[in-house]
Amino acid sequence: MTTSRPAERPTPRTWHQTHTDSLSTGERAADGMRNFMGSWRFVGGFVLVMVLWAIANSVTTGWDPYPFILLNLFLSMLAGLQGAILLIAAKRQDAIAAALAQHDFDTDTSSKADLEALLEINRHQVVMIEELREIMARLTPGVPDAPDALQPAPHR
Repeated sequence: MTTSRPAERPTPRTWHQTHTDSLSTGERAADGMRNFMGSWRFVGGFVLVMVLWAIANSVTTGWDPYPFILLNLFLSMLAGLQGAILLIAAKRQDAIAAALAQHDFDTDTSSKADLEALLEINRHQVVMIEELREIMARLTPGVPDAPDALQPAPHR
């Protein structure tokens, strides 16, 4: 005898999950680099490298004597690359915000149409109830309407 299990439905995917899966390798790399360069780990490591560079080139006759022109060149190149990477990531964030805004607009438009349909059904039901009250009033003359019958009796 076999027991039938209810079919497991896959968990619905969110808009963000679907969008993340559609990213190119370059977009994923830009996001990863942006997240790393905006962390305290990066800042701490960067300061540590500069201090070690300065110590290694000040105490000994290093490859970049004071005023550390080679270090300045590397810092300038890093700043240029960082700017480009951050602009790529910002551009992606703008695209995500625009796509989310469009998704919200589509959802709102769909919800508005659904609400308008429900309101129309409600209006139709109100008309039907009024018609039923009129029919009941014609069929049972002298019997008060239900809302009046539910009113409390006056105090004497």
